[in-house]
Amino acid sequence: MSNSINRRYSPVGQSEMSGGITIRFLGVFKKAYGGNQMSLEATKKKETLRNIIQKAVESSPELRRLLIDPELNDPLPNAVILVNGKEIGILKGLETEVRDRDEIVIIPVIHGG
Repeated sequence: MSNSINRRYSPVGQSEMSGGITIRFLGVFKKAYGGNQMSLEATKKKETLRNIIQKAVESSPELRRLLIDPELNDPLPNAVILVNGKEIGILKGLETEVRDRDEIVIIPVIHGG
């Protein structure tokens, strides 16, 4: 399985749109990953957001710990996720299709009590 993951340390808003799927991390996710964005090569013409997130967390155990809820095996309790500026709740959720040149933004949800 050939997953090409590149860590990019460019300032927010200056993503390189030369191809691939860009994932931007905000807040604690940026620190957990060790950078503010990564680029993934799509291994299929159509990838689901769920598959892309799985590939992203494979590269960082700390990111997995903070992003993926262990009971649900799902990132949604811990993050708001945008694909090309749209919240995935108005799309197809984690089954939203993503393609080369799409941008995913993962924003932490702050829990309190």
